[in-house]
Amino acid sequence: MRSAGGVQPGCPPPGAVRSLVPSGQDQWLYWSSGAGVRLPGMRQAGPRGSLRSGETAGLSHRMIEQLLQAAAAAPSMHNTQPWRFRVGPAGDVIELRADPARQLPYGDPGGRAVHIACGAALLNLRVAAGVAAGRQTVVRLLPDPGTPLLLATVRFGGPHKAGETERKLYAAIERRHTNRQPFSDQPVPPGVLASMTEAATLEGAILHVLDREEAVRVLHLAADAERAQLADPAYRAELARWAGGQRDRDGIPDTALGPRALGRATPVRHFTPGRPYPAGYARFEAHPQVAVLSVRSGGTVAWLRAGQALERVLLTATACGIATCPLTQPLETADAWLVRDPRCGTEYPQMILRLGYADPVPPAPRRPVSDVLDQPDPGDDLPPGNQNPQPHLP
Repeated sequence: MRSAGGVQPGCPPPGAVRSLVPSGQDQWLYWSSGAGVRLPGMRQAGPRGSLRSGETAGLSHRMIEQLLQAAAAAPSMHNTQPWRFRVGPAGDVIELRADPARQLPYGDPGGRAVHIACGAALLNLRVAAGVAAGRQTVVRLLPDPGTPLLLATVRFGGPHKAGETERKLYAAIERRHTNRQPFSDQPVPPGVLASMTEAATLEGAILHVLDREEAVRVLHLAADAERAQLADPAYRAELARWAGGQRDRDGIPDTALGPRALGRATPVRHFTPGRPYPAGYARFEAHPQVAVLSVRSGGTVAWLRAGQALERVLLTATACGIATCPLTQPLETADAWLVRDPRCGTEYPQMILRLGYADPVPPAPRRPVSDVLDQPDPGDDLPPGNQNPQPHLP
């Protein structure tokens, strides 16, 4: 694996959103801004969530909705969007919850992809809070051992003035789309790769940019894993449930599937194996540029951190004009450990990314905020402090 050089001018440098990550703990404290959606009883804040000295009032309905739209723009496996949100009665806290009804029984039986997707939504929420609402946030991961689907709480604090880098990341949220089209043969500059690597580091993860030999090995793993998956009727049925056709709320529509390569393995998942012919053929890049995102431990906390790191990497790439496409087939098998380069020590690969330059693609559909927002139960209290729980999806 090769390491990247200096930070690319104009791309987000390290420290975009300052974070304090206590080693081995579930609670993360972030200094950024915030915003939100109004529920009955929520206090109305001033313009753009402005505060009087020493006050930490809740956010307006319009601001909360803006924040949740940003959160829901996060990527998820097959665009399942496996998240739900709940806003505290005072409008000063948002709960992020997993939606087990949207967990993939074949592709994600352990819930890893659900946690990564929710982690990505959490990163978007943090960035949006800092830029759109001008508020600091305090984030707790897995705050209540008695509520395993409650993955995080985001409490809004005092005022925050977003910097240029934060604004670029926020602007990239709505422009970030998975691109399954062919990329050009132009290499991604070392400075951009360095910015992406630093983005992962900020969230407690590691991004390895693979050399050509290692990229070929990992792409072969992806092709072999997909070949085995396609032989299973349950996998094909799951693809048919979530991919293909005209879609306006979730899943992957025909417009986002991408073509197939002629005479070689395609570095993109085959979503419609049941069709007699693919949507089209195209020439893909001769030597795909590949990176692997890893964390140093397993489990739900690590998955949430990986999701936040993934989204920061993707937003950084988008801000720098780089297209990205995930390849997770080998990570969905019992042989996921094979993705790890043995030269890199003990790491847990969480995502394979194909990187490059490509024409823009249309966005995948998203559900409206009203579909992912739960009303709080009467008398609901805030979850207690974190006691290092190990929640899991049913």
